[in-house]
Amino acid sequence: MINKSIQVKGLQKSYKQHQVLKGVDFEVEKGSIFALLGSNGAGKTTVVKILSTLLKQDSGTATVNGYNVSSNPDHVRHSISLTGQFAAVDENLTGLENLIMIAKLRHLDKPKQIASDLLARFGLTEAASRKASTYSGGMRRRLDLAMSVVGKPQIIFLDEPTTGLDPEARIEVWKVVEELAKGGTTVFLTTQYLEEAEQLADRIAILHEGKIIANGTLSDLKKLFPAAKVEYIEKQPSLEEIFLSIIGKKEAI
Repeated sequence: MINKSIQVKGLQKSYKQHQVLKGVDFEVEKGSIFALLGSNGAGKTTVVKILSTLLKQDSGTATVNGYNVSSNPDHVRHSISLTGQFAAVDENLTGLENLIMIAKLRHLDKPKQIASDLLARFGLTEAASRKASTYSGGMRRRLDLAMSVVGKPQIIFLDEPTTGLDPEARIEVWKVVEELAKGGTTVFLTTQYLEEAEQLADRIAILHEGKIIANGTLSDLKKLFPAAKVEYIEKQPSLEEIFLSIIGKKEAI
């Protein structure tokens, strides 16, 4: 039985003369939420593209759901779903039509029933007959996530899923992500939002200058931070303070 949904060892990738990944190593437990944290340009999206078979690494190995991404890309694709930084919905179709289309593309039986069930699950039943172009940012992202779980993929990659959303919509997406993990889906999340990783992730890895420089639970990462300052009460470090301390910066990101 596979206990690790994702295993990455020595992953390297360069674009022309610029080396983006310099030997990345990490593992993701099955059914967990794993957050890859890093600043803009740290290489988070490159990692996701390699793991989802959209890009080939220069060296190193990566397995997803027990399959090597280089030698068994088709098996990997059947195991995963990918949601990018911007919602990939067809705005000329209704919410119901978008979901039916994906179910048909996956060659599933009873696509309309599948679509209706997902609309209910993601709180979009009342908007089912409206074109996606009329949806708010949060609704569009929820529809995007609903489309991602058609066919019940075992692993979902969410590449900065709440970019551009207002705080209320972001919380809506967080609830959906937590529900996915509770249902046994492995969630691989990239984010710039430190609060997002702090709120959702079972484990957090920090990618900086092409390498994983810290990896563990939030409690593990807190141990890397200098002793708490004591004034009147003990001050616990925030994930933002931990992140900046680890990468050696003092200014806010």
